Amino acid sequence: MSLSDHPRAYGTAAVAIAFVAGVLVTLGFKDLYPDLERRFQQRGHKTPRTRRSSIFWSPVELEDHEATSGTAPGRAHVPRDDGISDGIEGCIGRTPLIKIASLSAATGRIILAKAEFLNGAGNSPKDRVALNMIEAAEKDGILKPGRGDTIYEGTVGSTGISIAALARAKGYKAHICMPNDQSLEKSDLLHHLGATVERVPVQPITSPDHFVNLARRRASEHTAAASRADPSVGFFADQFESPANYQAHLKTTGPEIYQQTHGRVDAFVAGAGTGGTISGVARYLKDEAKLSHLKVVLADPQGSGLYNKIRHGVMYSSTEREGTRRRQQVDTIVEGIGINRVTENLEAGRDLIDTAVRVSDEQACKMARWLVEHDGIFCGSSSAVNCVAAVVTALSLPKESQVVTVLCDSGTRHLSKFWKQIAAMGLEDEANPNDLLTLLGIEKPN
Repeated sequence: MSLSDHPRAYGTAAVAIAFVAGVLVTLGFKDLYPDLERRFQQRGHKTPRTRRSSIFWSPVELEDHEATSGTAPGRAHVPRDDGISDGIEGCIGRTPLIKIASLSAATGRIILAKAEFLNGAGNSPKDRVALNMIEAAEKDGILKPGRGDTIYEGTVGSTGISIAALARAKGYKAHICMPNDQSLEKSDLLHHLGATVERVPVQPITSPDHFVNLARRRASEHTAAASRADPSVGFFADQFESPANYQAHLKTTGPEIYQQTHGRVDAFVAGAGTGGTISGVARYLKDEAKLSHLKVVLADPQGSGLYNKIRHGVMYSSTEREGTRRRQQVDTIVEGIGINRVTENLEAGRDLIDTAVRVSDEQACKMARWLVEHDGIFCGSSSAVNCVAAVVTALSLPKESQVVTVLCDSGTRHLSKFWKQIAAMGLEDEANPNDLLTLLGIEKPN
């Protein structure tokens, strides 16, 4: 007699078969579930893992698609600590990317800023550059810790501060040459960091007494004086022309931005002093990460010639190029960005810069005050220029586009000059403005 003639027996057999099948499936998955849980908890592991075979499957490859979607492509690597950083160098890089709420609301686009003022040595993006230049010199055998070597640099402040901090940490001395029209806070800080500081009168780049040329000469004089009793040498960091500058951003800043945005960047906006930041980031995002749609925008203060160079291909007439006039070229209150020559670092990425936005001193001052009132961000002059240009750029893009810019340093570096000017303009006493575009004199898009 068949099972179909006995429904109860048939049902009992079916339950037994289902139970056995369930046990076998459970045994097959028992090693898989813990691994999935670990993959979920440890999203920082980017390499797919392979589990041993079960009784049902050949080796299983597990991929965490959520974790790998923002992995920086190309040769670059975004470093991550395992809990303990090795000295002050471990505080450099991996800075937050923050959304600036008021600018995003005013434009209808997402405006993000890389908080580079949170780098731990000199509190600016120049930390990345200084560290890379020093390590490159060590690798080439130019600098040797403990020999008494001195790092010389011509700088308006930020690079010098980064060099001074790192020089002490790595066993060197620092000698900084800077123009005497820069804020006193910077030279005071350099002194406190143990650097020798020369504040010199403003000169065009053709003058041997231009702060950059002076630093180069001081380094050469030091090296020429080396002896058996004192074998120390002078190293001229040469931030304007050294490829270690833009390469620092190619290796770190660009990959960090890509990873933090999961590759969703519609525009990158930055000013140029040496040109290292905009060139390095643009070179990574466009060449390495293959973001062909990315719009790279130069933020340029008044008085700088780079706006015309990018937009029109000519900085100005040949009779006014830097070197033909014996006076200061860039007439602006903004420090750190704006220049009237194309440096090697800017040239490294100039072909990738799509356009430029010119920002007046008045707009920069008003933006700095706006950021304090609406976002609690107390920034310096170059950061304010970047943010104005980011707003202009955002308005040229479709709604919900994502724009990334840079907050370079804190306003505490600019109290005696930039923020003093803001106070003199009465911006700290005026009623809190509510319309950003009207405040900055920017036309609203149709």
